[in-house]
Amino acid sequence: MTLLLKLSQLIDGLTERVGKGAFWLVLIMTIISAGNAVVRFLINYSSNGLLEIQWYLFAAVFLLCAPYTLQKNEHVRIDVLSGKLSPRGLAIIDIIGTLFFLLPMVILILWLSIPLVAESYRITEMSANAGGLIRWPVKLLLPIGFTLLALQGLSELIKRIAFLQGLIADPNAKEGAPSAEQELAAEIAAMAKENK
Repeated sequence: MTLLLKLSQLIDGLTERVGKGAFWLVLIMTIISAGNAVVRFLINYSSNGLLEIQWYLFAAVFLLCAPYTLQKNEHVRIDVLSGKLSPRGLAIIDIIGTLFFLLPMVILILWLSIPLVAESYRITEMSANAGGLIRWPVKLLLPIGFTLLALQGLSELIKRIAFLQGLIADPNAKEGAPSAEQELAAEIAAMAKENK
């Protein structure tokens, strides 16, 4: 199990670097978007290529940050159920969800996306829009993003099993900080108090 925990740490490190690197794509996307709007307003010029690069960057952020979101345990949960479970119960639910839902879905999407990317590359697929971009690079994000998600799913599975064996602390525990849901609930409560 020690070897698997080291593998999990390596995967977590990769996910952390990719996720934090992808944050910069948001800045680039914002600059392109603002620049495109300013140029369109000032000199009445627009480019389909600039619009499409924004979409490509959004796809990159979404696909490359999904594993990071899973690692940080900020993905969507059904709080009505998970809030009532013990840490061990939540770990068991996570194991079942990873084995029967996350990993099969990721493997299916990987299986289906590889021929899509290969064909797009083979025919040098271009956007149907005038001045649009080549399509295979954005399609390549599918197998890359879902491979990273599969790896992070494997890491989370290893951590949950190690937790159930008493080898590590609860991987679902927040590091002293409130969760996003708790912060939102506190903000709503404060707003309700102000309105009284």
